[in-house]
Amino acid sequence: MRAWQVERRTRTRLLIELGGLVVKSGVVDLTDDDRATILGALIWIADKLKSDQAEQARALWAEKGKEAFEMDRSPDVHGRTQPPQNRA
Repeated sequence: MRAWQVERRTRTRLLIELGGLVVKSGVVDLTDDDRATILGALIWIADKLKSDQAEQARALWAEKGKEAFEMDRSPDVHGRTQPPQNRA
């Protein structure tokens, strides 16, 4: 396989995974798939990360993300993985 094909597949996988995170967060459903609103929220996040509150925001968001990933991995009493819960 050529180098450009490997790079393209790697980039495609990254974009799919990032899109999955947007869906997993519930933002798509909460905005009725309003892409302008979703983009605006992501721009707001980027602005926050450029501000003097970046470290505090990053720490808070990282903790929430880790909790969400753990919820997906937590087995129930029968050893099965629990489905994601609606946090709205």
